[in-house]
Amino acid sequence: MAIGDFTYMQMCFRALKQAHPHLQIHLWVDERRRSDNPEDWPHLKNYSLYDWLTASPYIDQTYTQNYSPALHAQSIAKAQREECPIVVSLTHMACHRYARLTREISPRGFIVGLKKQKYRFFELSKKLSILKFNATMPLYESQERDVPHVSDIYAQWFQTAFGIDIPKPDRYPTIQIPDQWMRYARDQFAAWGLPPQVVFINAYSKGEERCWPLERAFELIKEMRAQPKWREAGFIVNVVPEDMQNAQALYDRLALPDTHLFSAVDNFFQLPAVLSLCSLIITVETAVMHLANAVHVPVIALMRQNNPEWVPIDQENSAVILVKEMDAWVTKIELPEVMEKVLSWPLC
Repeated sequence: MAIGDFTYMQMCFRALKQAHPHLQIHLWVDERRRSDNPEDWPHLKNYSLYDWLTASPYIDQTYTQNYSPALHAQSIAKAQREECPIVVSLTHMACHRYARLTREISPRGFIVGLKKQKYRFFELSKKLSILKFNATMPLYESQERDVPHVSDIYAQWFQTAFGIDIPKPDRYPTIQIPDQWMRYARDQFAAWGLPPQVVFINAYSKGEERCWPLERAFELIKEMRAQPKWREAGFIVNVVPEDMQNAQALYDRLALPDTHLFSAVDNFFQLPAVLSLCSLIITVETAVMHLANAVHVPVIALMRQNNPEWVPIDQENSAVILVKEMDAWVTKIELPEVMEKVLSWPLC
C-alpha cells in the first residue's frame, strides 16, 4: 500500500467502521521490496505511511513487519492466530499471489479478492490460485475507456465486499494532522524566515518514470522569481532522504534566496503539516498531489498518461500537466510548459 492508496482508502475504512462499529479492522501492509539483505531493512522498516496508519482511528491493528522473509513468516503466524473469519485482499498487483497469501493467513475463513478480467491460456497456475478466493471482484484496468477515479473504484470495492454505500462527498480525502506536527511546521517556517507566500516543489516519486530532474525544479524557482507575483515568495524543495546529500550539493552551489530543502525524516505528518502552510504546490505524480487536496492547497501536478484514475480528486483546486505521449516519462514535461500553467492558472 502506498500513501496515495491510503489517502483515498482511509475514507472507505471510515465508512466501514461507521456502518459496523463492532468490527475490528486489521490491515496487512505487504512489502513487495522484501529483502534478506540487512542493509535494506532500515529504509524499508521506516516507511512513513506506518506513522499515519498508527494514528488512524479506523484501523485497530496493522501488520507492517513484512520487509524481511523471517519477519514476513512471523507476521503470517501472528495473523493466523487471530483466526479472522473474513479476509479481503484489495491488492491489484499480482492478485493470484495474494490469493495464496490470504488463504495462508486465514485457512478456514471466508476470503475475498480482486481478479483480472481475463487470464491467458498459459496463466493456468494463476487461475488456480484465484480459486482460493471464496468470492472475487473484477480488477479495473487503467487503459479502459472512461476509467473511474480511484476514489470511486475503492468505494465500489467496499460496496461489493461489505455492502456499504459511500456518497461521493464522503470519498474526498481528509487528514487530521496532530497538533505536535502543526507546531513543528510553524516553528520551521519561522526559523527559515519564510514570507507569507510559499511554494512547495516536489520532483521525486518512487518510480523513475514519474520523477522530474531536481535541476529543473531549481530552474523553475528562478523562472518564477522573475515574475512580479512570485518575486518575494519563499520556496520549499522536497527531497527524499536518500538523495539529500546530492540535493544539498546542488542547493549550496545555486544559493537561491528564500529557498529551503525539506525532508520528512522524523514522522509522516511533517509532510502534510508543511504542505498545509503553503500557498501553492507543484509536484510530480505521487502522493503529494493527493495530500495537497486533503489540506486544501492549490496544486499543479505533472503526470504521465498511463493512470488517469489517479488525477487529483479536487478539480477546482488542481491543474494537471500531462506528457504528450502514452508511456512517456514525466521528464518529457519541459520547464516552459510548467511556467505556462503557473502564469495562466487563475489560482496561481
